[in-house]
Amino acid sequence: MLSVKVSSKNQISLPSEARKRLGIEPGERLTVEIRDEELILRRRPARASERMRGIGRQIWDGIDPAERIRRDRDADDERRSGGTAR
Repeated sequence: MLSVKVSSKNQISLPSEARKRLGIEPGERLTVEIRDEELILRRRPARASERMRGIGRQIWDGIDPAERIRRDRDADDERRSGGTAR
């Protein structure tokens, strides 16, 4: 397992083995995720649309999105009509 040391300026240096394996170049940006007691570093995609990929995907676990939208629309129609659905 690779390790790093936090400097007096709260900085870390990535081990060369990790940089080489992942192809990380100087100046490249990484994203930092904090999960419980872990720091997770990931290469940051250059395009904003790629960085957003997967956000919110857990809300659809086990749910058919089309069915969910139909139920939401039906509930909204019922609220608007005062409880008398079409």
